[in-house]
Amino acid sequence: MRTMRPLYVDRLPPCNSACPAGENVQAWLGEAQAGRYRAAWEIIVRDNPLPAVHGRVCYHPCEDSCNRKDVDETVSIHAVERFLGDEALANGWTIQPRLPRSGKRVLVVGAGPSGLSTAWHLALLGHAAVIYEAGPMAGGMMHFGIPKYRLPREVLDAEIRRIEQLGVEIVLNHKVEDLLVEKAAGRFDAVFLAVGAHLSRRQEIPARDAGKIYDALQFLKNVEAGEDAPKIGRRVAIYGGGNTAMDAARTARRLGADPLIIYRRTREQMPAHRFEADEAIEEGIKIHWLRTIKQIDGTTVTVEVMKLDEKGFPQPTGQLETLEADSLILALGQDTDTGFLAKIPGIAFRKDGTVVVGADMQTGCEGVFAGGDMVPFDRTVTTAIGHGKKAARAIDAWLRNTSYRKPAKHHLATFDQLRLWYHAEAKRRGQSTIDIERRCATFDEVIGGLSSVAARYEAQRCLSCGNCFECDGCYSACPEQAVIKLGPGLRYRYDLERCTGCAICYDQCPCGAIEMVAEKEQVSYAAQDENARRE
Repeated sequence: MRTMRPLYVDRLPPCNSACPAGENVQAWLGEAQAGRYRAAWEIIVRDNPLPAVHGRVCYHPCEDSCNRKDVDETVSIHAVERFLGDEALANGWTIQPRLPRSGKRVLVVGAGPSGLSTAWHLALLGHAAVIYEAGPMAGGMMHFGIPKYRLPREVLDAEIRRIEQLGVEIVLNHKVEDLLVEKAAGRFDAVFLAVGAHLSRRQEIPARDAGKIYDALQFLKNVEAGEDAPKIGRRVAIYGGGNTAMDAARTARRLGADPLIIYRRTREQMPAHRFEADEAIEEGIKIHWLRTIKQIDGTTVTVEVMKLDEKGFPQPTGQLETLEADSLILALGQDTDTGFLAKIPGIAFRKDGTVVVGADMQTGCEGVFAGGDMVPFDRTVTTAIGHGKKAARAIDAWLRNTSYRKPAKHHLATFDQLRLWYHAEAKRRGQSTIDIERRCATFDEVIGGLSSVAARYEAQRCLSCGNCFECDGCYSACPEQAVIKLGPGLRYRYDLERCTGCAICYDQCPCGAIEMVAEKEQVSYAAQDENARRE
């Protein structure tokens, strides 16, 4: 008598689950596996309008979660995404709005990643989106905070042009001083705030003769603009341990300086991503760990050696050292300029100045939404792009007098649920880099892209965790011929009159898309078929 029966299920791939932009990573990798690159790109831009940018600057938490790491190495998801983004730019791929024009207008304040993403998704949904940007060009911190050696400007500018081609209007050099006046003057129905974090944090450092002190953001902006580039000298100290500190140090190196990073904690505690520090060290940049600046006297910087207490916090030791530096660059973090919102009723702020928003990204002022670096979340391009999609859905629902309901998530697909009966080992394809001498002397892009062959190979390394890819493992293994093929793309269903519950199909499913359930759990054929069709 059968006590267990098999059930086809869909699980949530760990890459999808970890993506702050909410991309359907597994789906577009599936299209890329088959060489359908445009179809793969179209899946990406449903969620993220900047794949060529994203494939270069995202810190790819999807790869940190990839189950493939338990076989050999994670799939190089970011490299495949970059390839698809570059293919789209090379071939001029575009998409059209999903819905007809609604007649609604939305003001987006700020043309950084969150503002651009929101406007893109609103345009796809049929709304007119107008971005007011205070600066002379769109892109926000992608333009002024991420150096060219990581993100070539022609790539960023081309993806922004595609957003404009969709119908998004970008008004440059337009700083919003009075939000409610702007909203009324432009006859906007809703507002999305995405002003970013452009104010550098300061720290009072005792100085008899301060010498040359710069903040990292302004330094990077000046270098980007190519005007009045700061004369930082040969010996440059950078104070901070985040990604901006690494960018400032590597930029200084390319200007001919000999940079030294000073950080008050250890390498394990630094907020910069490990590969950022690795690449800086490869370029000859020195890092002094467990040091804090006590005083500056002209070109002499006095630092104090720190030690970690039992809780891992740095504590002073009283031991002082002196370093020589022609200039000091402060990279201590950024804040958001939200002063123009202070008088708007309903908008609340945290102590750090970030804006309080609800689950739908709406502030306490009806019809005013916010996202990106100005709200209390991780400050990354990927997170900001995800905020844009989330906010656009909420704004769309608000404009239509309804509410957006996020679909329920499937259970996460873990490695222990996979049954890899085939030889799965296939080493990850690396990305080329330019030589160190060229890296240190130019702003040429450091990391190269994948070829078409390499991108397809890398996509084929995806294990399709938790979702059937029609390998026929269950179909060929069933001794009772109880597995019925439904046709290409439709997967399978079970003939429960024949099934004995032996679980051979379960043991043969490499992606963990079959579950054995107790016989008392009644499952209809209709439910199975619906499960089989779900993406």
